[in-house]
Amino acid sequence: MKAMTIEGKAVLVTGANRGLGRALVEEALRRGAKRVYAGTRRPLVHADERVTPLTLDVTDPAQVQRAAEKVGSLDFLFNNAGVALPAELSDRAALEQHLTVNLFGTWGVTEAFLPLLTRTGGGVVNVVSVAALAAVPVLPAYSISKAAAFSLSQSLRAVLAGRGVSVHAVMAGPIDTDMVRDLDIPKTSPEAVARGIFEGVERGEEEIFPDPMSETMAESWRTGPAKALERQNAALVAA
Repeated sequence: MKAMTIEGKAVLVTGANRGLGRALVEEALRRGAKRVYAGTRRPLVHADERVTPLTLDVTDPAQVQRAAEKVGSLDFLFNNAGVALPAELSDRAALEQHLTVNLFGTWGVTEAFLPLLTRTGGGVVNVVSVAALAAVPVLPAYSISKAAAFSLSQSLRAVLAGRGVSVHAVMAGPIDTDMVRDLDIPKTSPEAVARGIFEGVERGEEEIFPDPMSETMAESWRTGPAKALERQNAALVAA
């Protein structure tokens, strides 16, 4: 996958109002992005004139389409909006809620902005989780939805390669945000994770392991049989 630079590019971040989303907006600005579209469900005000707020609830197809019509050009789409709620595995409503946001929200936003990304030969960056590789049983609905989002990312990567659009999956460990604040585990600051994500994008990494916990898995994933099988399956698209 090709290395890409953020400087002078147009970037869209969903879930930009807090946590990792807000950190991604600030990191994009720090790296010289010419325009950062900040997608949020509620109105957002930002001091930097390069930031354009977008009302964007990823679960509302009409709102997603209206947002896409307001963006003139786009180089990078960061699908960051997500939900992680404690729930029992028997709670179907909770599972459906997680899939609506974490899977179908990512899919819907990508579909809406794909024409713009195809035009620029841009990139999609899906914030997934190491929970996609090994479930966190106390967050079962979240883990299931992130595993689905990772599979979506792999499929998109193979399908969109011929259109010049790269797809990156962020395999983050626990981030110090509201989502997992109550879990007694080591966490990395959203600012540090945002830096790691952009570094991975600029290096052209397909899977980005942006924090110390996830980085311990990076080499074994990239050289392991699962990644080799992904590449083998991707060849079916070209065939």
